[in-house]
Amino acid sequence: MKSILVIEDDTDIAFSLKYNLEKSGAYRVTTAEDGEVGLERAVRQPPNLIVLDLNLPGIDGLDVCRQLRRNETTASVPIIMVTARVEETQRIQGLDLGADDYVTKPFSIKELLARVRAVLRRAERDAEGESGVLKAADLTVDLDGRQVRVGRRSVELTRKEFDLLVALIRNRGRVLTRDRLLEQVWGYDYPGETRTVDVHIRRVRQKLGPTGKENIETVVGVGYRFRGGA
Repeated sequence: MKSILVIEDDTDIAFSLKYNLEKSGAYRVTTAEDGEVGLERAVRQPPNLIVLDLNLPGIDGLDVCRQLRRNETTASVPIIMVTARVEETQRIQGLDLGADDYVTKPFSIKELLARVRAVLRRAERDAEGESGVLKAADLTVDLDGRQVRVGRRSVELTRKEFDLLVALIRNRGRVLTRDRLLEQVWGYDYPGETRTVDVHIRRVRQKLGPTGKENIETVVGVGYRFRGGA
């Protein structure tokens, strides 16, 4: 049975999440009413996944996410952000700090459950590990160390950014739809929130610099393609 920590200050939402997640029979859920308590519980007994509200009293969700990723004990724990904020910058901040996905309030329990299953499946596949090195354009991607270099420059990518880049390179020259990328990188088995893909593509391009802008091509109305050769 997988353990999930829900960090949410709205008691009604926290209760609903706990009830519905545990009702599936696959999860054991612990809740925390603020960021400080959530951090303490996550570090003391790391869960398999964290559902994190951004709008928390005291330490807000972005800072909680930042501290979770900096702590060796919780650095690899998958995080799904829950936010009522509509500003794109907030979502980008959270994803850039290392969150795996986000859900915007109001959301359906069915959607959240699907995303929980998808993120956990992806985490299990990541844990199995890959080996080898991918080369494309002036990129070197070390699958064992999960490191990326552009020429001699090291590039810091979040886990999902890294996985997205690997998916694009493995399929170089082919157009991957947003739904296909959601399936390959996030593990979604249904047409989901494709905006997640767009946000991550933007961040990968920015971090790779000219190499990203030249080689990660937007195919309007379809998806994305990596153009660089070996």
